[in-house]
Amino acid sequence: MKTFVRCGQLFTGCEDDARQHQTLVVDEAGVIEYAGPDGDAPRRTRQDRMLDYSRLFVMPGLIDVHTHLAYGNAKSEEDIDLYSPLEFRALRGLFFAQKCAAAGFTALCSPGDAGQISLSIRNAIRAGLFDGPRVMAAGRYLTTHQGLTDWYPTWIGAPETSIGKLVTNIAEAIEEIRRQVKDGVDCIKIALDGIQRRENGELVAAFNQEETDAMVRETHRLGKKAVAHARGREATLYAARSGVDLIFHANHLDDECIAAMLETGSALCPTLTQPKNVIEFTQPHEPAGQKGRPGAARREYEIGCGNWKKARAAGIPMMTGTDTGFAVTPYGEWNARELELFVEDLGFTPAAALRAATEVNARFMSQGDHIGRLEPGRFADVLALDFSPLEDIGGLQDRRRISAVHIAGKEVSIPERDYDPRQVTDFALSNWTELYTRARVAELRGQRLQLAAE
Repeated sequence: MKTFVRCGQLFTGCEDDARQHQTLVVDEAGVIEYAGPDGDAPRRTRQDRMLDYSRLFVMPGLIDVHTHLAYGNAKSEEDIDLYSPLEFRALRGLFFAQKCAAAGFTALCSPGDAGQISLSIRNAIRAGLFDGPRVMAAGRYLTTHQGLTDWYPTWIGAPETSIGKLVTNIAEAIEEIRRQVKDGVDCIKIALDGIQRRENGELVAAFNQEETDAMVRETHRLGKKAVAHARGREATLYAARSGVDLIFHANHLDDECIAAMLETGSALCPTLTQPKNVIEFTQPHEPAGQKGRPGAARREYEIGCGNWKKARAAGIPMMTGTDTGFAVTPYGEWNARELELFVEDLGFTPAAALRAATEVNARFMSQGDHIGRLEPGRFADVLALDFSPLEDIGGLQDRRRISAVHIAGKEVSIPERDYDPRQVTDFALSNWTELYTRARVAELRGQRLQLAAE
């Protein structure tokens, strides 16, 4: 039995325009056999079924290359690393992966998670045990004492339940890469900066060029892709020179970094949503607000936008990813905001943003040759919308406007389910937010008396 999908408008991902009055024909394996005008479609038999989306906008399923399935909407690094067993995190991650699918994201890259959480989610969905998006899985970040994920004091180190794996030399890094590849990862995540800064504020690369080259070379030798967290110029340059497949952030890249990326073929995922949400959503009473993080994030975001525009103008492939998994980027809530920000802050057209989130992202993903476009030979990962995102890119954030989600031709219907975050993520041991000195207590009592008088 084949499935015929009658489309009002069809955005294939192959070009910027939507075609009118098109039909998709999908075989039993969920692979597209035909994509073209209604009048040229093969004849339908009695056994075939018809999906009438003739009033809808049909497009490829969206892809997010930066969603951390193990984080659980964390409010702190301790939330991510310490308070939940790996088994619970895997179950929680599957639940949140389904939230992303319901929001129209039929494929995700989970670049850096503890244990084998993303691997297990990927395998359970792939085996047909659960409905959910396609998952490209990584293991723990490779990090050093200068790198992201080595959060804790040296007398604690990187716990086994952490998302970071501390390596102290090239031999340890190579052995960890080989272990993760044996476990079945799709990509290796390197924390190329994140903690130490020079006196002028510049981020110091966590690994030197020789170490970076060795890790990326071994990753590629074993047939896997390398991704890197690199915000600073130095780390971005090392990543680009070594041929990292996908560089996250790169706020401070310069012309030398761009030249290296063009030479080695590195792509860029600037990740706009997480910092923009930090800027716009953080409240003054929150620790992030008290530390001035929104102000710092705003400055770095503005620097990044200028540099990312230069990278795009030079021809660097730009991919969409959100850093979903934090309290400020909950699963399924803001994934589609990245496309809107590509338009508003980077100057993309809506069509270019849609293509970035579909066919461009697919170039990096596992099975990339089979997803990201609606054309013969590719899987029917399909969204049907009651509006045109070419006219309203922000509408993708409204899940009520998603009429249907299909993965490999199968409609995926995820029921909306609320949850209590205090039983899911909020396990950090924090009982008070202030130091109650006599002076502070007197101040608080004075405020209460004043309020009572008013």
